[in-house]
Amino acid sequence: MKNIIYNLFAVISFAAVLTSCHNKNAATIKKHPVTLRLSENHAAGYPTALADEEFARLVEEQTEGRIIIEVREGGALAQNENDAIEGLKTGDLAFTRVSASSAAAFVDQINAIQFPYLYRSSEHMWKVLNGSIGQQILEGIEKSGSGLVGLCFYDAGSRNFYVTKPVHSVKDMKGLRIRILNNPIMIDMCEALGAKGVVGLNMTEIRGAIEKGIIDGAENNFPSYQSNGDYSIAPYFVLDSHTRVPEILIASKKVLDRLAPEDVEIIKKIAKHTQDYEIQKWKEREGLSERISKQNGCQVIELTSEEYSEFQDAMAPVYEKHGSKYMSIINAIRAVN
Repeated sequence: MKNIIYNLFAVISFAAVLTSCHNKNAATIKKHPVTLRLSENHAAGYPTALADEEFARLVEEQTEGRIIIEVREGGALAQNENDAIEGLKTGDLAFTRVSASSAAAFVDQINAIQFPYLYRSSEHMWKVLNGSIGQQILEGIEKSGSGLVGLCFYDAGSRNFYVTKPVHSVKDMKGLRIRILNNPIMIDMCEALGAKGVVGLNMTEIRGAIEKGIIDGAENNFPSYQSNGDYSIAPYFVLDSHTRVPEILIASKKVLDRLAPEDVEIIKKIAKHTQDYEIQKWKEREGLSERISKQNGCQVIELTSEEYSEFQDAMAPVYEKHGSKYMSIINAIRAVN
């Protein structure tokens, strides 16, 4: 009987020790969480920056404090998006939000989703990105061997022309000098429309260049147009949506490989969850920018379906020159209802 009581006491004591060790470990985890850094080049309050913060909040909440993500906006951790991506590859940074254009320099197939006049609408683009095509591209980032992991897409709206005179047709574009990004496809897009793409100007130089007659306009999304005050000098905003280039939230494979698999799954799940949050924030910001621009003299020109088709048809030489190796993806995108 004494032996039974002794053995029972020993079991209870051992269980107490295990519980104590578990509690100490849990306390240690709480006291020493893993802190990871996220680089964001947009300013605080921008839709992608707000989504980054929501991503960080939910990760900390759902990992019960095991992982804390420190979001640094305004390019505080990297001067530009390419530097941020390099930081992911080395493991110095854990996450960054970049334009698909920046990511395409490392994963070539991303180029396929940013051709001009490819999407019929925002809804069409999101059907593509949330469907098999978009998911294959995200998976392709990890499979590329670049050391990057694609987590989700964010909205950046559409880029549109804004000029000093009304534009309703391809004919109206003839001879216009348009400030564009230094990108071969963009240069050829302007040429196909009868315009001239002008590169080498910063956004802050656009107004002065228009005033001096160096250019006749530029192209960008509504928030950039409004925040830069370009409505004061180029009041005609043509909703041609020539490109819809999404943003991508990307992780460092080196960093994720150091985390527990269950925490990696939580991170991936939460990233996709924040997509709808960012899209909503983008819509709110875009709507506000449009209202402010209109109040300050901007005239929005909406193209009819026939006018849009004319712009789209003019892109044949651009697709022929730049799109041959992406045509299977491009045709799949066009086929999405």
